[in-house]
Amino acid sequence: MVVTGAFGALGSAVARKLRASGVTVALLGRAPASAALAAEFAAPHVVLSGVDLASIEEASRAIGVVVARTSRIDALINVAGGFRWETLEGGDVATWDLMFSMNLKTAVVASKAALPYLLKSGHGRIVNIGAGAASAAGMGAYLASKAGVERLTECLAAELAGHDVTVNSILPGIIDTPRNRADMPAADTKLWVQPDAIADVVLFLVSDQARAVNGASIRVVGRG
Repeated sequence: MVVTGAFGALGSAVARKLRASGVTVALLGRAPASAALAAEFAAPHVVLSGVDLASIEEASRAIGVVVARTSRIDALINVAGGFRWETLEGGDVATWDLMFSMNLKTAVVASKAALPYLLKSGHGRIVNIGAGAASAAGMGAYLASKAGVERLTECLAAELAGHDVTVNSILPGIIDTPRNRADMPAADTKLWVQPDAIADVVLFLVSDQARAVNGASIRVVGRG
């Protein structure tokens, strides 16, 4: 199973949850993997850093490496993404390009690269990470790109209906990560969602128990 954006707080939590379930995991990301994480996911697992997942050439090459080392891909979990807070009036239009590239294009490209192998699997799964946040000032570019992830999920699920590949998305609330704690030091973190809780939903969606779940967007926003 392939996890993109695997070196961040959520991606690594998902990778660990999958590994604990007994599957072989491939961790892909643009950032460098820490030595500790690389050691933790030694063979038969695969760790590939420096992968530009917005490039179909690089993504296809990385997926090819994964298949060469593990022989198959049964699931793709698209965690790769990013966030920028910026108003339209005071911001830069380039931020919209950046958010769409980081959040939507990476999911499109990774899915396209992995699809030939997922279709052969007989048990193919794609899980995309969207966003559960409501509209808010300064979040236009981010939320528009994440809305695109949700529409991608629905359309790709319809496209692949009848091909033994399901496509679903998870819409998290604010995730309890070191970065979010640093960016929002005054926030009440008791209502934030733990990465491990999101990873539990991923584990369900890639399981046989979720074989009839397709095109769904599942909100995971904590206890509220």
